[in-house]
Amino acid sequence: MHAHLIRAGIESGFVDIDQLGICYPEPAGDPGRHRMKARNVDAVVAGFRAVGARCLIVSGVVDPARGVHVDQIPQAAVRVCRLRADREALRQRFTGRGGPAELVDEVLREADALDASTFADACVDTSGLPVNEAARRVGERTGGWPASALDRSADALGPSAVTAVGRSPATAQAEPSADLPVLWLCGATGVGKSTVGFEVYQRVLGAGATAAYLDLDQLGFCRPVPDDPAHHRVKARNLAAVWRTYRAAGAQCLIMSGPVEDEATVKAYADAIPAAELTLCRLHAGRQHLTERIMSRGQSGSWAQPGDPLRGQSVTHLLHVADQAVASAAALEDAGIGDLRIDTAGHTVDQVADAITADAALPGLCT
Repeated sequence: MHAHLIRAGIESGFVDIDQLGICYPEPAGDPGRHRMKARNVDAVVAGFRAVGARCLIVSGVVDPARGVHVDQIPQAAVRVCRLRADREALRQRFTGRGGPAELVDEVLREADALDASTFADACVDTSGLPVNEAARRVGERTGGWPASALDRSADALGPSAVTAVGRSPATAQAEPSADLPVLWLCGATGVGKSTVGFEVYQRVLGAGATAAYLDLDQLGFCRPVPDDPAHHRVKARNLAAVWRTYRAAGAQCLIMSGPVEDEATVKAYADAIPAAELTLCRLHAGRQHLTERIMSRGQSGSWAQPGDPLRGQSVTHLLHVADQAVASAAALEDAGIGDLRIDTAGHTVDQVADAITADAALPGLCT
């Protein structure tokens, strides 16, 4: 749906709400971290609005009892559309994407609870529907959203369905005073940033710390602006906003993954989170390793990145991406980007994570 709006000339942003709640252990008063996720949706609204987005599409799991915590999203005019499917379709989709068979009954129970709910403004049954038809029906069932919301917002909420540029003093979260460690894994496409980053994150959790994880790409889904094609400005702004939420929830550190082109890029993110002890770890690999991983991602192997732009692409396209990745890795190597440099070629994820945790100062893992 986001891609359709962009093609139609409607500036929009997209975020997967599940990517805005990877912070554990979860607060005692927020099972499922649904309030945390909603606060982070509110936090990124301003970032997308700042780069011209007129509406924001949010996908993801919500509280089956209460639905979306709209009270935590005061900066946007929220309209909720619930997607459903029949039980057999849900079973096939869940197991087809690698979900454990023993969890199917839990998925079906949650689906039943959602079917009994009344919180959504609209509902679309996706059973047997291709994605483009499901998206068309969402627009139809929501009264022509986003055009209808944009029309109403002209009178009620300002120039767009995203209603505010910044936080008011009443809703802004106070900045905790203590500097906290942030580990940023960067490197060329296919080098293993997300896979290794999440392994390091799980080790920090296993050591008993409260920690958060972010994939920076998940914070920048919008139409590129001419002078910032990689979306670094909106990603840096959204990073700062989401990190405030996680710190307020008790996070002792953040592990994040995302690309870097040069020192100016690093500075933009560092300036966005000045109250952080930032360690930049660059992962490196040669042509063979990068090409193998990029081809694997094209076939849905490796890290299951939401919205992976490589999934399902042609061999010709994937080889072109691999060539670009090799050039990027060489440029980063020549520039000496990063506080740490780890070679991933020929090493397992565990071995790379071992090398990182031996040098990076993270709660429970300091040596």
